[in-house]
This record gives sequence, structure tokens and C-alpha cells, in this order.
Amino acid sequence: MKMNEAPNPWKKLSTEVKYENPWIRVREDKVLNPAGKDGIYGVVHFKTHAVAIIPLDELNNTWIVGQVRYPFSSYEWEVIEGGCPEGTEPVDTARRELIEEAGLQAEEFELILEMQLSNSTTDEVSYTYIARGLTEVGANPEEDEELCIKKLPFEEVYQMVLRGEIRDGLSVGSILKAYAVLNKR
Repeated sequence: MKMNEAPNPWKKLSTEVKYENPWIRVREDKVLNPAGKDGIYGVVHFKTHAVAIIPLDELNNTWIVGQVRYPFSSYEWEVIEGGCPEGTEPVDTARRELIEEAGLQAEEFELILEMQLSNSTTDEVSYTYIARGLTEVGANPEEDEELCIKKLPFEEVYQMVLRGEIRDGLSVGSILKAYAVLNKR
């Protein structure tokens, strides 16, 4: 049996939406767990997909974004990322976010990673692109974003992950995958 072909041992008996806003929906499912016992399972549904972009210039410099993240009340360095509304192609969101956050346009987007970000409690998926052929056009962040943009050699950004200075899961996964992709070439 292949990894993705295992039968689902969970049985959903009913579902009820407990909370909803423009970005997420929280539901509670009444279930029979794998042991056949009654239980509940809470699932957070994200109304967007996460998209990450690692722009690389001809010298393998990249741009990262610093901002305060509300849930942790801490300043975090991250790759360029944003939400892709349902029905929108992730690469179109990558183009938009690259301009909004870093003021860059790219000629080429290479999809390098698809992830499930927290598959035990959410259905959020992400797409990571390497963007190349960059042209500066001026940043235009959204009104709820107060961003600091920093251009660094990609190797330094990779070292920031190893030192624990970049902690956002999507950023960490994206940077590690980009490092592997770049070192295979």
C-alpha cells in the first residue's frame, strides 16, 4: 500500500461550524476515532492558501520581510508571503505579493515546494516559488502591513534559519527547500 492510499480510520458523524471570519472557519466534527469510540475533532479551515516567494537575483541575493506578528507579539523575519484566495492561481498571488511587499517583478517563477502547514488541526496548504529575472518597481504593502525589507545573500538567510533567527514555519521550510534546490544545480 502506498503512503497516500491508506484507508481513513476516522468516521465523521456530524459537523458544526463554531466560528467564522473572513479568513478562517472553525468546525467541530463528531467522530468515531480509529478505536471506534465517540470523539470530537476540531478543524481550522483557511479560506486562502499560503504562498511564499524567494526572489533571487543573479548573485543569489534575496529579500526578507520583518514585521511584528500579532499572535506572538514578536518581531519576525520571514520570506515574502501572502494569502491566495480560493479560485486564484498561487503563481498569480506570488506575482502580486512580490510587488506589494518587496517592490519586485519577476520574469520566472519556479514552484519548488507544496506543504501542509499544520495537518493535525488545519487544512492550510502552501506553495513556495523561487522568483528570478527581477526588476525593481517599488513596494506597495497593504494597509495592515508595517514591513521592513532587507536584501541579503541567500546563504546568510539560510544561516539565519540554522541560528533560529527565522522561526516562521513556512519561511523555514521554504528556505531549507530552496537551499536544497540551489545546491543540486
